[in-house]
Amino acid sequence: MSVDQHLQALTKVVVNNLENQHDWTQVKIHTQDNLPRPLLYGLPPKRLYVHPDEQIEIIKAEKELNERIPQEPELEWVLPLHLAEKWSISDFAAVFDAITAIPPGGESVNANEDAQWQLWRGPKRGKRILLATVQDDSTVTYYWMHNGLVKPRQN
Repeated sequence: MSVDQHLQALTKVVVNNLENQHDWTQVKIHTQDNLPRPLLYGLPPKRLYVHPDEQIEIIKAEKELNERIPQEPELEWVLPLHLAEKWSISDFAAVFDAITAIPPGGESVNANEDAQWQLWRGPKRGKRILLATVQDDSTVTYYWMHNGLVKPRQN
């Protein structure tokens, strides 16, 4: 199997898993010259990740407004990988260098100064990728990878 066929098959397995097992919509394949392989992006059925600092801002805003702030899903990047592949830090860095924080078609929120929590949906959003690791039996396991350090959540 050629490299292109391998990547196409891998991508197809992940797209199928996202759409049929996890109910993602708007899943698209993204290619560009400076990417080492195609990426995917799509819209999960619910919000998958909240940055710890954003979480603090949301809690403060909910307390001030005395109402819950809805957490709408947002487009996410997905990198299909096979478990047997060997990736280096520089391989992942090349992917992060090639992408924007928000996938194409993602809404960048223009926050006012009183709604600091909204900035995490736009200019404060860091680059992140959902790694889709495919095993030989087509099981897909997902892991978050961030560009840089992200402090852990506090319980």
